[in-house]
Amino acid sequence: MLIGIISDSHENMSAIDKAVEIFNLNKVDFVLHAGDIISPITYSHFAKLKSRIYLVFGNNDGEKNFLTEQFSKIGSINPAPYEFSLQEDNKQINFVLLHEPFNLDELIKSQKYDYIVYGHTHRQDLRSEGKTTIINPGESGGWLLGKKSIVILDTKSHKVTFLDL
Repeated sequence: MLIGIISDSHENMSAIDKAVEIFNLNKVDFVLHAGDIISPITYSHFAKLKSRIYLVFGNNDGEKNFLTEQFSKIGSINPAPYEFSLQEDNKQINFVLLHEPFNLDELIKSQKYDYIVYGHTHRQDLRSEGKTTIINPGESGGWLLGKKSIVILDTKSHKVTFLDL
């Protein structure tokens, strides 16, 4: 299964468009957004995805009711942490999606998750501890550090690919 991962898009419409284009070209099964979408005006750009998107609220997201209403048309937006499981080849894969990494150490130590996806720091992070792979795709908006990036995760091979926008 291919999963697109994005975070901290901060209303950078051209970066969102580029990320959507890459996700569509790679035929991802769905997209995870780790927060800081900012406002509902981004919806029309994410709506071009050919897959569903699952998002969590970030600390800068406003108009949460309208964001929820808009994104419910193409997926869902949830309070963090958002826990979910997928089935692949008769195996359950456990995820947690969050924005701020305040409880990251406890989540890792729990070894409850195969993948922990977070944002907020705007810095790429990829590491494994026990059975858990921790992923921060970095900032897709590029406003803070100037490097716009996303991730494509292949759950079958466990390959994590960072892509610059």
